[in-house]
Amino acid sequence: MIDRKEDVAAVRKLLRSFPVVCVLGARQVGKTTLAREVGRRFAGRAERFDLESSEDLARLEDPMLALKPLRGLVIIDEIQRRSGLFEPLRVLADRRPLPARFLVLGSASPGVLRQSSESLAGRIAYHTLEGLRIEDVGSARLDRLWLRGGFPSSFLARTNDLSLVWRRNFVRTFVERDLPQLGFRIEAQSISRFWSMLAHYHAQVWNAAEFASSFGLSDKSVRHYLDILEAALVLRVLKPWSENIGRRQVKAPKVFVRDSGLLHTLLGIRDARDLERHPKLGASWEGFILQQVIAHLGAEPEECFFWATHGGADLDFLFVRGRTRIGVEVKRTSAPRLTRSIASAIDVLKLKHVYLVHAGEATFPLNRNVTAVASARLTADL
Repeated sequence: MIDRKEDVAAVRKLLRSFPVVCVLGARQVGKTTLAREVGRRFAGRAERFDLESSEDLARLEDPMLALKPLRGLVIIDEIQRRSGLFEPLRVLADRRPLPARFLVLGSASPGVLRQSSESLAGRIAYHTLEGLRIEDVGSARLDRLWLRGGFPSSFLARTNDLSLVWRRNFVRTFVERDLPQLGFRIEAQSISRFWSMLAHYHAQVWNAAEFASSFGLSDKSVRHYLDILEAALVLRVLKPWSENIGRRQVKAPKVFVRDSGLLHTLLGIRDARDLERHPKLGASWEGFILQQVIAHLGAEPEECFFWATHGGADLDFLFVRGRTRIGVEVKRTSAPRLTRSIASAIDVLKLKHVYLVHAGEATFPLNRNVTAVASARLTADL
């Protein structure tokens, strides 16, 4: 087991302030392991319900009867299987003094997000659990994390071949079983084909008309498929940043497969040798680094953008929090250099700083506004 201390600390902090905390994440990303660790460190009794267990489902047939007497921390896993629990949780969260706090785990199905926000407004906090990060595994295993991705079972597999087998099985069961259980009614073969095609558009600006033409569906249908994979937390749609700057700016989003290991599986990449020879090498590296940056910054979706103009200036990632604007550029090179595009982004967007993340070994300033950051030192120097 890998100790995900940053996530454990974040969830424990939320539990001190909110009666209900919801941990959202893709299937198999490690939510249950995280909850067990939080429960182990909780200063009181921890009781767990697993809603994939018929026995626990039966215990919660009358939620008030089962939950009202409990004290300490109550963990409810796979909450999307009984989203009607949010209403009794509202009643239990309003008790004073508060005898128990609730940690609920679920995939980001529309039902979970809608009912939790409606029933528990002001009483619930959310924590999104991403895949494993460089902080979790150590910089010495960065290349392994990039190749295999951040799902714990994939990363920790004894061999690359076993990791690949796990990821292939994940893709199949995700489209055949998990998506229907999350409430998405769509043909497994169609969404699987869509996901595989989308991998070839990874890190590119989304062109719905072009993709629809290739896929043989309407623009509306492919947008619906895109929304499904985004809601299920296996796809990231990065919004464009736009300002009144007197230049024509790109207004379509970029699309990324969130997990680099799943991306490589969908592209038919088996090992590091295949990856180094693949035409999507640079795009894969960009998506992997951006995922690490977003997780490291704790950036919310509404704080994450990219910027590009039709004249050719662009910035891979723009982080906006309040008045702070930070840019990130990603290059698969060991000799990073300052470009006109970076200089233009600093000037136009009034950036506080730009970090150019590269594949070399050293971190050093390129000028007073730009720092070249070695990928292996990303979490220390960003």
